[in-house]
Amino acid sequence: MALSKVDYNSLNVTAAASKALKWNSGADGFETGDIAGAMVLLETQTASSSATLSFTSGIDSTYDTYVFKFINIHPQTDAQNFQVNFRDGSTAYDATKTSTAFQVYNVESDGGGAGYTAGEDLAQGTGVQPLLADLGNDNDQNACGELWLFNPASTTFVKHYMSEFSNMLNDDYMNLFVVAGYCNVTAAIDGVQFAPSAGTIDAGTFKMYGVT
Repeated sequence: MALSKVDYNSLNVTAAASKALKWNSGADGFETGDIAGAMVLLETQTASSSATLSFTSGIDSTYDTYVFKFINIHPQTDAQNFQVNFRDGSTAYDATKTSTAFQVYNVESDGGGAGYTAGEDLAQGTGVQPLLADLGNDNDQNACGELWLFNPASTTFVKHYMSEFSNMLNDDYMNLFVVAGYCNVTAAIDGVQFAPSAGTIDAGTFKMYGVT
């Protein structure tokens, strides 16, 4: 069987960031298109003694899923929660939420455990959602993790979110903290804000992606 070859110079397509090449019915046969499941970086923010960090644009019907990634979050004040809240069309971050949370931990001197954390869940609450608890502010203490927000532009369904963090507690515990919940509002979620429970975020990188 003969091998068919394609002359690269005969292809008329311009590369685009975060896009794939796919066949079409045109004479040149190719076009750019979305890569199913690809993460498109939409915004990066860097904390520097920041009381809050807010993502206020780009959260719309363009993507069904948004992912926030957190690298080396370091608080100014010791033993603080790291938390999130959601904006649903107004200027306030106060969307009604119901959630659940649990953690698994192990201390440097050995000995750990796992369990439900009732202090970090919400039941039709408009206040902040803790994503992790008691983050330490020693020079070597930090947190890394991610938050997934699903279908924020829906005006029919609740908007689910879930997060997972690896963090070092103020008393030298290694902690895995997991949260899942939903914004129980019919309005679209159009803004997301992160903050410590007190003080500021001394350092850290925040990235928002859309998932194609």
